[in-house]
Amino acid sequence: MSKIALITGITGQDGAYLAQLLLGKGYAVHGVVRRSSHHGVSDHRLHWLKIADKVTLHDGDITDLASMIAIVQRVQPHEIYNLAAQSFVTSSWSQPLLTAQVTAVGVTNVLESIRIVNPEIRFYQASSSEMYGLIQQDRQSEKTPFYPRSPYAVAKLYGHWITVNYRESFGFHASSGILFNHESPLRGTEFVTRKVTDGVARIKLGLAKELRLGNIDAKRDWGHARDYVEAMWLMLQQDTPDDYVVATGETTSVRDMCAIAFAHAGLNMDDHLVIDPALYRPAEVDVLLGEPEKAQTVLGWRAKTSLEDMIREMVDADLARLDRSAAKS
Repeated sequence: MSKIALITGITGQDGAYLAQLLLGKGYAVHGVVRRSSHHGVSDHRLHWLKIADKVTLHDGDITDLASMIAIVQRVQPHEIYNLAAQSFVTSSWSQPLLTAQVTAVGVTNVLESIRIVNPEIRFYQASSSEMYGLIQQDRQSEKTPFYPRSPYAVAKLYGHWITVNYRESFGFHASSGILFNHESPLRGTEFVTRKVTDGVARIKLGLAKELRLGNIDAKRDWGHARDYVEAMWLMLQQDTPDDYVVATGETTSVRDMCAIAFAHAGLNMDDHLVIDPALYRPAEVDVLLGEPEKAQTVLGWRAKTSLEDMIREMVDADLARLDRSAAKS
């Protein structure tokens, strides 16, 4: 009998790639969708990956415990991957209570649904490198102290520790992946990498003249989401649950990431990039650099895609998207 997986946030970047991975491994894949997030079903990422007709979607919301219990009872999954969140850091300052309800308390609701329906279900929580914030060590590992610098990061930290607590209190097979920045052509345009590749594509096609960004000296450890979802799956295949940093082990500035995108499009970055102080965060995270040794040793996982290849893939995808849109209009 094939395994059954339930994914919250299945229509997001990570959820779509994870669904694709699990389908390839023979899983029956189910997803939880809020009606608002699922509006315009023809455009969501599952269609982009051509797997929308291979997954079963259920209306629900992780902020509503009753709906989660009902879905878990109906699906009877072997594994639950909690990827749902208010995941845009900048919005967390303007919507701190919503961020807390979804990104923090929502995790407890999913864990409670497991405790009530079937404590043997294996659970994955999507933790974030943003929890490190004002970094306490040059390279951030599972043992590095956290210092969150945004309402989003604070909410993620709650989700992380409540997962540890249920693991230790109830014996759950519950693991957290502390994922560093991971991108792809499926990333939303509100995130800086996709904002850059979409902006570069628009400039290349004559649809825009400039790209406005905030702090381009911030440094991040960027990998490809397609690689990172494999680490999520590997965590739930282990005999013992645990927490793992998932990262490339290399850090790059936003400035250098932009340079890769502009160069791939044959453009001079200095002619088009505009620094806008209004786009700076209230509290900046200057550098993030993951130490993935534990994931490499225990899970046998390594990032496969270089930053250069990922940004080029994203620029090409945005050029193709905009070309198709222009052809339709």
